[in-house]
Amino acid sequence: MALSGMTGFAREDGALGGWSWTVEARSVNGRTLEARFRGPPRFDALEKAARDGAQARFQRGQLNVGLSAKRSEAAGQLRINTAQLDEYLRIGEPYLLEGKALAPRLDGLLGLRGVVEAADDTDDAEAREAVEAAMAVSIDHVLDALKAARLDEGRALLPILEGQVARIAELVSQAEANAAEQPAYVRERFVKRLAELAPEAADYEERIVQEAAVLAAKADVREELDRLATHVAAARALLSGDQAAGRRLDFLTQEFMREANTLCSKSATTALTAVGLELKAVIEQFREQVQNVE
Repeated sequence: MALSGMTGFAREDGALGGWSWTVEARSVNGRTLEARFRGPPRFDALEKAARDGAQARFQRGQLNVGLSAKRSEAAGQLRINTAQLDEYLRIGEPYLLEGKALAPRLDGLLGLRGVVEAADDTDDAEAREAVEAAMAVSIDHVLDALKAARLDEGRALLPILEGQVARIAELVSQAEANAAEQPAYVRERFVKRLAELAPEAADYEERIVQEAAVLAAKADVREELDRLATHVAAARALLSGDQAAGRRLDFLTQEFMREANTLCSKSATTALTAVGLELKAVIEQFREQVQNVE
């Protein structure tokens, strides 16, 4: 599976047996998979088809699948709902007997709500099942097209993410070079400060060396640099892998930032601090792009 994004749109029109319909699917970023379906009345089984289809294809993102359908007038006949008509007549009869109303006209009766309705094809179960199956096929096609659109986004994101990881690797290398200067710088700064505050301590060379060594150890960033290099290798493996990488990349960016923060806090030189700050900026840019990855 190639790297996939989480945004996309797809649409398909269909028709069968006097029915015509349009299916649209769209998706946006989401931490988990959330699929919603909106369809016409009496086609409730299509919601399960849409949800199952989404779960089979996607792992993350907010998906909305909509199906709008209509039936041509030629596909069914009009019929009079006699039960509804009789109810209207029963309600109006007392008013006629008391002379409070005139006898209703046919056109007025036919205009009452629910008296005239389209004959449904519910009695023809086979025809209804055929239409529903055709609509389900359209849903599958649209979900396939949506997946293709998300893969297109993934292909566009891949070089951006790879470039950001490459920049992180470059900054880690720069940090390694600058970190090599830290022990000598820390010792020199300690000796200078000690000479300013306690000149008589100059005779205690051995103690000075010990204290400087302790400070240098606290400023050692070797562990952070090793972890950053490991995270770079992990990010490259995820980007080139064949599984959905969004969640793991999201976690990895947190680990990147943790090490970069520690690097900055241990930095004793302006050069290393500058590299650390730029590293944090690139990691944040990487994190923002990762939010688009499935």
